[in-house]
Amino acid sequence: MPSRHDSIEVQVHAISIAAADALTFELRDPHGGMLPAVEAGAHIELRLPANLTRHYSLMNSPGERHRYQIAVRLQPDSRGGSRFMHERLRVRDRLVISAPRNNFRLAEQARHSVLIAGGIGITPLYSMIARLELLGRDWQLHYAARSAASALLQSELERLECQRPGRVHLHFDERHAGRPLDVRAVVSAASGDDGAHFYCCGPTPMLAAFEQACAGLPSEQVHVEYFGPKTIPANQTSAGIACPPAGESFEVALRRSGITLEVPPQRSILDVLLDAGINAPFSCGEGFCGSCRTAVIEGQPDHRDTVLDAAERAQGDTMMICCSRSRGPKLVLDL
Repeated sequence: MPSRHDSIEVQVHAISIAAADALTFELRDPHGGMLPAVEAGAHIELRLPANLTRHYSLMNSPGERHRYQIAVRLQPDSRGGSRFMHERLRVRDRLVISAPRNNFRLAEQARHSVLIAGGIGITPLYSMIARLELLGRDWQLHYAARSAASALLQSELERLECQRPGRVHLHFDERHAGRPLDVRAVVSAASGDDGAHFYCCGPTPMLAAFEQACAGLPSEQVHVEYFGPKTIPANQTSAGIACPPAGESFEVALRRSGITLEVPPQRSILDVLLDAGINAPFSCGEGFCGSCRTAVIEGQPDHRDTVLDAAERAQGDTMMICCSRSRGPKLVLDL
């Protein structure tokens, strides 16, 4: 089971319609207390009935502690999470959540920030906008949705645009003959500014286009957040480097526990640790939440997550044990 060391009980304070197929939930401490502080880009984990866990970005203005705000889109192929939130959750119901975690941090000192969002991916970027406004930083938002009816935060974004025109650009596919936002053109138009940082959160095709468009930029200026696991071929790392297929076994030595375990073909490091009774923290089990991040003492990880950036992968001193493997016969972990 996932670690519960940061469990927080909250109560649903309000539910509102955010878009045609999305609801906004306001969560507060049941006793009126303060919640842990929020950073721009952070998310929380919701622990739902039937052992479901789901991760949702926080829309809050950083610094707010009396509430958390999330938006949940009802997925047509829902495995139970979004359907439960839409159909069964009610005001005054209580939930257990994690403290905020952040794998999508804002570079607050950047001269200019280019924010690209698709659909419900606007939620962490809206939090970033609030922080950039507070700091007086320059920013630009490009927000795409299938239709105006499916877009979130329209009135809030329009108000920001009225305050200082030219910063908010809305793209609705239905008004462009079904054509998606040209992410490459957006990145190209701003890439001449050496100090610009680029952010993207949205559906997988948009994220793939964004990463391709930013391929020539310094990795520290490119920030991306996935809603789910990124598909990586079995013989390729997320950085495109050839590596042993997932079917090869390897050893994992746990420095603090003093034991060595074999990770057999088609099993994850996390699976093997849990079977051995090692209380390793985890949540999504698919490499996109960062809960199972573990320090690497020796060996070369085969990174297959969507959390670490290129510099962190190259450094090789940390890995996500739920999905990543080893490029050599042995890893030594700080567990």
